[in-house]
Amino acid sequence: MILANLPDPEQLASRIRRGERAAVASGLNLLDNKRGEARTCSARLLASLSGDRWLNEGHLIGVTGPPGAGKSSLVSAMIRAWRLSGRTVGVLAVDPSSRPELGGGALLGDRIRIKNTSHDEGLFIRSLANRNQMGGVATEVWPMSWLMLACFDIVVIETVGVGQTEIEIAEIADTVCYVAQPASGDAIQYLKSGIIEIPDIFAVNKSDLGAAARKTAAEIGRSAPRQDRREEWDYPVCLVSATMNTGIKELQEHIDRHRGFLASSALLGKLRVRHHSAWVIRLLKEEFGTFGLELVGGLTGIGERLSGNRSGQFQEYDLMRQHILSRFKLSD
Repeated sequence: MILANLPDPEQLASRIRRGERAAVASGLNLLDNKRGEARTCSARLLASLSGDRWLNEGHLIGVTGPPGAGKSSLVSAMIRAWRLSGRTVGVLAVDPSSRPELGGGALLGDRIRIKNTSHDEGLFIRSLANRNQMGGVATEVWPMSWLMLACFDIVVIETVGVGQTEIEIAEIADTVCYVAQPASGDAIQYLKSGIIEIPDIFAVNKSDLGAAARKTAAEIGRSAPRQDRREEWDYPVCLVSATMNTGIKELQEHIDRHRGFLASSALLGKLRVRHHSAWVIRLLKEEFGTFGLELVGGLTGIGERLSGNRSGQFQEYDLMRQHILSRFKLSD
C-alpha cells in the first residue's frame, strides 16, 4: 500500500532505469524525505533498483579540492566533452549549507555554478546542501548517487571544498579526482594534511598560469605516496584549464583508464561493496550509536549480512534499522 503523495516505488524504478528526468527528480526527492512512510517507500525504490548494475556498470566520480580551485568550471567542461561523446551524465553538486536558523539550505545553486546553456535530456544536475557535515558530503549523497547510477553512464559528485575533511568522498566514488589551484599556497598544505590519501587522479587547474601551474604539478608529484597505494596504478597529475578548455580530454582519458583498471583487476565490485558497508555502518552508528550496532550483530554481523546480499545492501540497511527500532520499541 502506497500512501497519498508518495509514488509507487516499483513503477518509479522502471521509469528511472529508462532515464526519465522527471522520475529521477521524483526519486531524489523521495530519498530526501525523512518521514517514516517515505523511508519505507525509499527502501522499496532502492531495492527495485538494486542488482548487478550497481556492482559492474557506470562510473561514479568524486571531484574534490579547496575552494576557488575551479571545480565547478572543470566539471562543466568535462560534462560538455562527455555529452559530445554520447555519454549520459548525472551530477550531485554538494553546496555549503546556510546556518540552521536560516533554514540550512544550500547557499549556491548548481545550475548557476555549472553552466550548460541548452536543455539536455542526457544531463541531470541536482544541488544538495551538505547539512554542515564535516566530511564534505551529506548522508543523502550515498543513496542518491546510486539511484543516479541506475540510469546515467557517468555520475559526478562535486564536494563543497573544505580541504582535508573531505575524506568521505573516498567512501562513495569509484574514482576520486582532486582539483588543485596553482600559486594559492593551499594545494600542498592540503596534501600534507592527509588528503594525499584520497585521490586517484590529480588535476592542476588554471594551467594557463604557466610556470606556477607546472610547479604545483611537480610538487604534487613529489608528495608522500598513499599508504594504500596500488602498485598497478600510477596516480597521474594532469595540467588542465577549464577556461581555455585544454587538458580536458587527457584528464578524461585518465579517469576512463582508472575505471578500466578497477574493472580489469576485479576491484570495482569489491570497492562498491566496501563503500556500501562503510555507509551502512556510519548511518546506523550516527542514528543509534554503538549499542544500536551491537543489536544487529556488531561490525562482524553487519559485514556478514551485507556480504551475503551484495546487490541489495540498501534493503539490508533498512531491515537492520527496523530491527533496531523494534528493540528500542520505537517507530519512525
